[in-house]
Amino acid sequence: MLRMSVATEEYLMVGDNIKIIFLGNTKSHTRIMIDAPKDVSIVRSTVLEKDITDLEKKKKLPKYHREEEHPEKYKYKVNANLAGKETGRSSDR
Repeated sequence: MLRMSVATEEYLMVGDNIKIIFLGNTKSHTRIMIDAPKDVSIVRSTVLEKDITDLEKKKKLPKYHREEEHPEKYKYKVNANLAGKETGRSSDR
């Protein structure tokens, strides 16, 4: 699974013909726009979950939750020796 942060009006391409555009967010909602062919079915998770009455099938549905902070292993750390230096260039040139 891929997890990323995006800015307002950034978009993702899924394959060659599906574009997901991020329009902005509030405290509890994120607005997106999906540009996809008419033959692609797009359904909210709440609708899918509501239609499933079998408890065993409901348990198998993926569950996602918001993480308030990224785990420490994903945070970018700056090496104190490199702070302030340009990257990718040598001072010997």
